[in-house]
Amino acid sequence: MRMATWNVNSVRTRIDRILAVLQRHDLDVLALQELKCRDEQFPFGPFEEAGYEVACWGVNQWNGVAIVSRIGITDVERGFEGQPLFKDALEPRAIGATCGGVRVWSLYVPHGRGLNDPHMTYKLAWLERLRDHVAGVVSSDPHAQLALVGDFNIAPRDEDVWDMAAFADSTHVSAPEREAFASLLAAGLTEVTRPLAEGYTYWDYQKLRFPKNEGMRIDFALCSPDLAARVEAVRIDRDERKGKGASDHVPVVIEIAD
Repeated sequence: MRMATWNVNSVRTRIDRILAVLQRHDLDVLALQELKCRDEQFPFGPFEEAGYEVACWGVNQWNGVAIVSRIGITDVERGFEGQPLFKDALEPRAIGATCGGVRVWSLYVPHGRGLNDPHMTYKLAWLERLRDHVAGVVSSDPHAQLALVGDFNIAPRDEDVWDMAAFADSTHVSAPEREAFASLLAAGLTEVTRPLAEGYTYWDYQKLRFPKNEGMRIDFALCSPDLAARVEAVRIDRDERKGKGASDHVPVVIEIAD
């Protein structure tokens, strides 16, 4: 099974690039984030013509998540148990489905906006509830085939940003955010991409960040123990950030043994 996660920063804008990535990497499953469209606006046709099913969740021009699969999609969930609200709304930031025997969650973790912003309180609560959900799944089934993939909006280590000095008093690298990420691992998951691939997964559009390689590593795959043991290879497709019309994130591709 070959799976990838990618924050595409508008599925309609980048549909041609997405289809090319599916073909180039011969993907079985692709988790997408930041769709920026309502469900009825999602471009289902091109995916179906390419042999893929789609489960998506989007409500407006912000956020949005999807799972694209050619090996089946069943038991779709829009939002995880206990997912908190923001301003009385359930945001489309998590969608789960079973694909080829693996329970896949495509996640777009809240940004946080600022260390003292209400959105940071929401972000930490969101991650806490996600941890609770994960802990329940792993404890109830030690052999679960569970993958949480997506844009975590957290750089867990100093080397995950080009210069820590540039992130003084900033989101993504604060102690509470890193502790929240670590709590997902403590709940029984393993981050499988770092041992097998190096490099950033995001470069801002401003200030020539990409040519200068001033990036961040904030896109990850966290897997339950049995699934993590099946991961054979990982690739960060840095070249996808090149050229006109690129997303500010790149795909992270995970090879899973049958």
